[in-house]
Amino acid sequence: MLKQTFGRRAAGILHRRPRLRLSLLLTAPLLWLVLAYLGSLAALFLSAFWTTDPFTSDVVKIWSTDNFRTLLTTSVYRDVALRSLGVAVAVTLIDVVIAFPIAFYTARVARPRHRPLLVVAILTPLWASYLVKAYAWRILLSEGGPLDWALKPLGLSGPGYGLPAVIMVLAYLWLPYMILPIHAGLEQLPANLLDASADLGARTWRTFRSVVLPMVFPSIAAGSVFTFSLSLGDYIAVQIVGGKTQLIGNLVYSNITLDLPLAAALGTVPVVIIVLYLLAVRRSGALAAL
Repeated sequence: MLKQTFGRRAAGILHRRPRLRLSLLLTAPLLWLVLAYLGSLAALFLSAFWTTDPFTSDVVKIWSTDNFRTLLTTSVYRDVALRSLGVAVAVTLIDVVIAFPIAFYTARVARPRHRPLLVVAILTPLWASYLVKAYAWRILLSEGGPLDWALKPLGLSGPGYGLPAVIMVLAYLWLPYMILPIHAGLEQLPANLLDASADLGARTWRTFRSVVLPMVFPSIAAGSVFTFSLSLGDYIAVQIVGGKTQLIGNLVYSNITLDLPLAAALGTVPVVIIVLYLLAVRRSGALAAL
């Protein structure tokens, strides 16, 4: 009886005070965010200013900017950072080009009863393991593999392992993350705008450029947040199909046991780039479209 009375009083208090109810609901996830995510980022930034004993490889907790100076003055690290940035941009552009017609068909052309099935089909690759998909591409791109066999009658051969293979695999892996936001943006596009554009004499390309693209651009930017950030920090696909290609993630992984502070300094590079990218796309309304 006492427990029932206490429960009713607590329920009444929560019902009358929505702010208290909201605070109790958000306390646990916010604590997890602060401790697990922001705490790990803070540890990353702090350790980037430490140094390593050259004889014992032990971490020396003495404040220094030598790691960041090394990143800025060593051409290898600059080249890897630029290569990683170029891969992320290339993957994002490729996914936009491929995703837009697919999303347009699923959102505007396909019959309404078929659209949920098409969305499920788009999501299906996400149900498979990352490693399974990456190793499947390794088999496809191998010398004498299925891709070489298919291109041999045309006198061509597959790209093999290397930077092009990395871009192809990453573009495939993150394509659903670009299709779904564009699909959602096209679904919300008013049909009367397209009809009005056609009534005013605009051709297909002019309608796309002046009506569709500006309306859907926030959704494209929202999808690019996923494709850009996931490609920038990826290192597993590079290990599997990249051959001798090195990106930032690979350098971080290889330096963790040898020089942890330098690896932490390398890890701050994609974090800073992604933060700057988020600030840039924030003006487009992409974050509200996520």
